[in-house]
Amino acid sequence: MAVERLADGLASERVDHRFKALPPDAEGRTVGELAAERRNLFRDGFTTPVLALSAESVEHNLALMESYSAHHHLAFAPHGKTSMAPQLFDRQLAHGAWGITAAVPTHVRVYRAYGIQRIFLANEVVDAAALRWLAAELDADPDFRFICYVDSLRGIELMDAALRAAGARRPVDVVIELGAGDGARTGARTEDECRALADALAGTDTLRLVGVAGYEGEVPDATPERVLAWLRRLLALAVEFDGAGRFAGIDEIVLSAGGSAWFDAVADVFAEVPELSTPVLKLLRSGAYISHDDGHYRHLTPFNRVPEEGALQPAFRLWAQVVSRPSPGQAFLNAGKRDAAYDLDLPTAQVVRSGRDGTVRPAAGITVTGLSDQHTWIATEAAGDLEVGDWVGMGLSHPCTSFDKWQLIPLVEADGTVTDYLRTFF
Repeated sequence: MAVERLADGLASERVDHRFKALPPDAEGRTVGELAAERRNLFRDGFTTPVLALSAESVEHNLALMESYSAHHHLAFAPHGKTSMAPQLFDRQLAHGAWGITAAVPTHVRVYRAYGIQRIFLANEVVDAAALRWLAAELDADPDFRFICYVDSLRGIELMDAALRAAGARRPVDVVIELGAGDGARTGARTEDECRALADALAGTDTLRLVGVAGYEGEVPDATPERVLAWLRRLLALAVEFDGAGRFAGIDEIVLSAGGSAWFDAVADVFAEVPELSTPVLKLLRSGAYISHDDGHYRHLTPFNRVPEEGALQPAFRLWAQVVSRPSPGQAFLNAGKRDAAYDLDLPTAQVVRSGRDGTVRPAAGITVTGLSDQHTWIATEAAGDLEVGDWVGMGLSHPCTSFDKWQLIPLVEADGTVTDYLRTFF
């Protein structure tokens, strides 16, 4: 209920110049009032460039990952850093998510402001100010469940000192992060280092060891065999710690992994968990699925390997307008690096909507060749492929850097009807 009440607060925010692409004549309306008008993206005053999120594809992706997690007996805490959109968090929870994953304390503050009761922070927290706030938040709400990584003795020392100074009354639940290998990102590199961390945690009363975790997406030179081998190391560490009594006194052991490229491997290995002294929370954290994409994750998604389990649908489309046609083989759109993700792949032209009559056709012969700050560079095979005033719909690569360029994103049905506006907090 807390999420619903605070989402209503988002609907009361007034539309103004801060939110790009919204109709100029919507100035002063609340977001809720504008959504209730069910305007058409193409005919009712939206200005280009405008990023649209497919209502049907979002719903499809939510339902697919809900059923996938249930089928594989996985709890699901999708990574919220993908969208940073509380309205989508609400829908993920409604579709069975255990909680939401965060990357930094700022994310946790946003999540708590919108009523999220279970948060997994996939990082070590060593900032004293953040730990003071966290201690107060945990003390004030006995139903708030928070888990974060530890991967260093110094980190444990800093966390313990900050929580003691804050007078924390509840211990912070932590999982030891096993790194994915030499040269990978964070995490203890060896099992011996993990054992030393567990020993150090046993000597504190401000931190409570509840499990082990990591991120298989950082396995160097990843292949299915290497990813599976690392996941089995993670599982073996949990089994060893349980046998040594390191999880004594907790209600469930947390075993967590899972990005958006190898969650099938996570499901396979987590299915091998033996009976332990305490039930195991097998927690998957994939986040990019909510919108999927037309580039990076379209190629990497595990559903390519297990097509019988379904397929995610790309939900983003960036619409931009042809504003210059300086030569028969060249055109420029009015969207650029400020509007489109470009850190992994350039956008891809998919469809053209005629500026004359609104008819839509495939973007045959049209190629995105580059992005400037506010322009998309287009190569065309024929002079008649595009004209000034046409709208070009582009697919994007990498959801995380698509969401973060837009503060208010129209949720659009297939016929162009805008049903809602998603507020992001980056």
